[in-house]
Amino acid sequence: MKWAKGIAVVFMGIALVFGILFYAKIEYPTEIQSYFRFGTYDQFGPLALCVELLFAGYYLFTVHPKTNFTLALFAFTALLDPIFNLTGLFVSLVPIYATITFCVCAILCLWIAFSNAFGTGKISFFHAMGSFLLGTIVELFFNYF
Repeated sequence: MKWAKGIAVVFMGIALVFGILFYAKIEYPTEIQSYFRFGTYDQFGPLALCVELLFAGYYLFTVHPKTNFTLALFAFTALLDPIFNLTGLFVSLVPIYATITFCVCAILCLWIAFSNAFGTGKISFFHAMGSFLLGTIVELFFNYF
Protein backbone atom coordinates (compact mmCIF):
# COMPACT_ATOMS: atom_id res chain seq x y z
CA MET A 1 0.00 0.00 0.00
CA LYS A 2 2.99 2.29 0.44
CA TRP A 3 3.64 2.08 -3.30
CA ALA A 4 0.06 3.10 -4.07
CA LYS A 5 0.27 6.15 -1.83
CA GLY A 6 3.68 7.07 -3.24
CA ILE A 7 2.45 6.82 -6.82
CA ALA A 8 -0.65 8.81 -5.87
CA VAL A 9 1.48 11.60 -4.39
CA VAL A 10 3.61 11.68 -7.54
CA PHE A 11 0.47 11.87 -9.70
CA MET A 12 -0.92 14.73 -7.62
CA GLY A 13 2.43 16.54 -7.69
CA ILE A 14 2.67 16.27 -11.48
CA ALA A 15 -0.91 17.46 -11.82
CA LEU A 16 -0.33 20.47 -9.59
CA VAL A 17 2.93 21.53 -11.26
CA PHE A 18 1.58 21.19 -14.79
CA GLY A 19 -1.74 22.69 -13.72
CA ILE A 20 -0.02 25.83 -12.49
CA LEU A 21 2.04 26.04 -15.70
CA PHE A 22 -1.00 25.58 -17.94
CA TYR A 23 -3.16 27.94 -15.92
CA ALA A 24 -0.54 30.67 -16.28
CA LYS A 25 -0.72 30.34 -20.07
CA ILE A 26 -4.50 30.82 -20.30
CA GLU A 27 -5.55 34.08 -21.89
CA TYR A 28 -8.98 35.28 -20.89
CA PRO A 29 -10.78 37.30 -23.56
CA THR A 30 -12.02 40.79 -22.79
CA GLU A 31 -15.01 40.64 -25.13
CA ILE A 32 -18.13 38.81 -24.00
CA GLN A 33 -18.71 37.39 -27.50
CA SER A 34 -15.49 35.40 -27.25
CA TYR A 35 -16.93 33.26 -24.47
CA PHE A 36 -19.59 31.94 -26.85
CA ARG A 37 -17.06 30.47 -29.30
CA PHE A 38 -15.52 27.04 -28.84
CA GLY A 39 -12.12 28.42 -29.85
CA THR A 40 -11.89 30.08 -26.46
CA TYR A 41 -12.13 26.78 -24.61
CA ASP A 42 -9.43 24.81 -26.42
CA GLN A 43 -6.78 26.36 -24.17
CA PHE A 44 -8.42 24.65 -21.17
CA GLY A 45 -7.70 21.14 -22.56
CA PRO A 46 -4.28 20.74 -20.92
CA LEU A 47 -5.72 21.99 -17.65
CA ALA A 48 -8.50 19.39 -17.88
CA LEU A 49 -5.86 16.67 -18.13
CA CYS A 50 -4.26 18.00 -14.95
CA VAL A 51 -7.59 17.98 -13.12
CA GLU A 52 -8.24 14.38 -14.19
CA LEU A 53 -4.78 13.32 -13.00
CA LEU A 54 -5.27 15.17 -9.72
CA PHE A 55 -8.55 13.34 -9.04
CA ALA A 56 -7.06 10.01 -10.09
CA GLY A 57 -4.15 10.54 -7.70
CA TYR A 58 -6.43 11.57 -4.86
CA TYR A 59 -8.72 8.57 -5.38
CA LEU A 60 -5.71 6.24 -5.48
CA PHE A 61 -4.37 7.80 -2.29
CA THR A 62 -7.68 7.34 -0.44
CA VAL A 63 -8.50 3.98 -2.12
CA HIS A 64 -11.86 5.31 -3.26
CA PRO A 65 -14.30 2.90 -4.97
CA LYS A 66 -14.08 4.92 -8.20
CA THR A 67 -10.27 4.78 -8.33
CA ASN A 68 -10.06 2.51 -11.36
CA PHE A 69 -12.62 4.51 -13.34
CA THR A 70 -10.77 7.79 -12.78
CA LEU A 71 -7.40 6.19 -13.53
CA ALA A 72 -8.74 4.78 -16.79
CA LEU A 73 -10.47 8.07 -17.64
CA PHE A 74 -7.23 10.00 -17.28
CA ALA A 75 -5.27 7.34 -19.15
CA PHE A 76 -7.59 7.26 -22.13
CA THR A 77 -7.81 11.04 -22.30
CA ALA A 78 -4.04 11.45 -22.04
CA LEU A 79 -3.32 8.79 -24.65
CA LEU A 80 -5.95 10.01 -27.10
CA ASP A 81 -4.44 13.50 -27.16
CA PRO A 82 -1.21 12.52 -28.98
CA ILE A 83 -3.05 9.92 -31.07
CA PHE A 84 -5.52 12.50 -32.38
CA ASN A 85 -2.65 14.93 -32.86
CA LEU A 86 -0.63 12.40 -34.90
CA THR A 87 -3.62 11.47 -37.05
CA GLY A 88 -4.20 15.13 -37.90
CA LEU A 89 -7.60 15.43 -36.27
CA PHE A 90 -6.41 18.49 -34.34
CA VAL A 91 -3.26 20.20 -33.16
CA SER A 92 -2.66 19.51 -29.49
CA LEU A 93 -1.91 22.41 -27.18
CA VAL A 94 -0.16 20.15 -24.67
CA PRO A 95 3.62 20.72 -24.84
CA ILE A 96 5.79 17.75 -25.78
CA TYR A 97 7.35 17.43 -22.30
CA ALA A 98 3.89 17.25 -20.74
CA THR A 99 2.66 14.83 -23.40
CA ILE A 100 5.50 12.43 -22.65
CA THR A 101 4.96 12.75 -18.90
CA PHE A 102 1.20 12.26 -19.25
CA CYS A 103 1.69 9.21 -21.50
CA VAL A 104 4.00 7.57 -18.95
CA CYS A 105 1.47 8.30 -16.20
CA ALA A 106 -1.34 7.03 -18.44
CA ILE A 107 0.36 3.68 -19.08
CA LEU A 108 0.92 3.28 -15.34
CA CYS A 109 -2.72 4.23 -14.69
CA LEU A 110 -3.96 1.63 -17.17
CA TRP A 111 -1.78 -1.00 -15.57
CA ILE A 112 -3.12 -0.17 -12.11
CA ALA A 113 -6.74 -0.05 -13.28
CA PHE A 114 -6.71 -3.29 -15.26
CA SER A 115 -4.40 -5.45 -13.15
CA ASN A 116 -5.70 -4.87 -9.61
CA ALA A 117 -2.12 -4.05 -8.64
CA PHE A 118 -2.97 -2.37 -5.35
CA GLY A 119 -6.13 -4.24 -4.40
CA THR A 120 -8.53 -1.64 -5.76
CA GLY A 121 -10.40 -4.29 -7.74
CA LYS A 122 -10.28 -4.85 -11.47
CA ILE A 123 -12.19 -2.41 -13.60
CA SER A 124 -15.31 -3.82 -15.21
CA PHE A 125 -15.87 -3.81 -18.96
CA PHE A 126 -18.73 -1.33 -18.54
CA HIS A 127 -16.60 1.11 -16.56
CA ALA A 128 -13.67 0.71 -18.96
CA MET A 129 -15.86 1.51 -21.97
CA GLY A 130 -17.49 4.39 -20.11
CA SER A 131 -14.12 5.90 -19.24
CA PHE A 132 -12.95 5.46 -22.85
CA LEU A 133 -16.06 7.16 -24.23
CA LEU A 134 -15.91 9.97 -21.69
CA GLY A 135 -12.19 10.47 -22.34
CA THR A 136 -12.89 10.69 -26.07
CA ILE A 137 -15.65 13.23 -25.49
CA VAL A 138 -13.39 15.35 -23.27
CA GLU A 139 -10.60 15.31 -25.86
CA LEU A 140 -12.88 16.18 -28.73
CA PHE A 141 -14.64 18.92 -26.78
CA PHE A 142 -11.47 20.79 -25.88
CA ASN A 143 -9.70 20.28 -29.18
CA TYR A 144 -12.04 19.61 -32.08
CA PHE A 145 -15.34 21.42 -31.61
